[in-house]
Amino acid sequence: MLIRFNATALLERLRNKRLVFVGDSLVRGQWVSMVCLVDSILPKTLKSMHSTANASLNIFKAKEYNASIEHYWSPLLVESNSDDPVNHKVVERTVRVKAIEKHAKYWTDADFLVFNTYLWWRRPVMNVLWGSFGDPDGVYKGVEMLRVYEMALRTWSDWLEVHVNRNKTRLFFVSMSPTHERAEEWGAGKGNNCYSETDMIAEEGYWGKGSDPKMMRVVENVLDDLKERGLNVQILNITQLSEYRKEGHPSIYRKQWNSLTQEQIANPKSYADCIHWCLPGVPDVWNELLYAYIFYQ
Repeated sequence: MLIRFNATALLERLRNKRLVFVGDSLVRGQWVSMVCLVDSILPKTLKSMHSTANASLNIFKAKEYNASIEHYWSPLLVESNSDDPVNHKVVERTVRVKAIEKHAKYWTDADFLVFNTYLWWRRPVMNVLWGSFGDPDGVYKGVEMLRVYEMALRTWSDWLEVHVNRNKTRLFFVSMSPTHERAEEWGAGKGNNCYSETDMIAEEGYWGKGSDPKMMRVVENVLDDLKERGLNVQILNITQLSEYRKEGHPSIYRKQWNSLTQEQIANPKSYADCIHWCLPGVPDVWNELLYAYIFYQ
């Protein structure tokens, strides 16, 4: 049983500290959840929100506690052509698999670091750039995704080993957030998805095809190697508990960045979001897990 979340206790623990979520829009949702969980106890005059680093870094500040809860946009952790927090839709996703300092300089002095990277890797081949973006001499090569994923995590782990203050910073890695885009996986009609779903999946141990155990093993191997080097990263294992929540996605009830076509309007499931999560909702549970680790481990 999880302990009850106490916003005042958390802010006291975060006094004069930084809690930074690093990754994609899923961990950004977890950041929003955490901000909402503490926001209601703070008077308007004693809190603020602002962005920096070209809007890549969003900072919620609890002024009375000098505590900040932040999100940094870095969906692949290493440098990529998807690093713009707004304009990041590209035809060919490209990573500089050995380059991380552009992002990491914003995390260096954090007291709690919560990372994720998964969703943006879901393609068979990733484009790897040896060189710099805009460099005419740069070499591009398509590499099998799982190999590039490991290379990126090795770059990330090497950075942590060198730069993290082991006496100060606590590290967390959020496991895969499942998707519910294929209703046939839980026994519903083929061609459907999370649209109009209202109940949880009842099957114990259900595991959808949107969650890749091979990628999870890569993460575990990298973290095991880090532990042997004296640096512990706690896995925040949210995958199985979230697998059951096919009804927890925003579906069609989300902001649409582009106008819907008549075809989409006639077929709502075609634009249903079965990847992200409603708030309040599943990410609140992730933060209850994080809260328990912060206080009791």
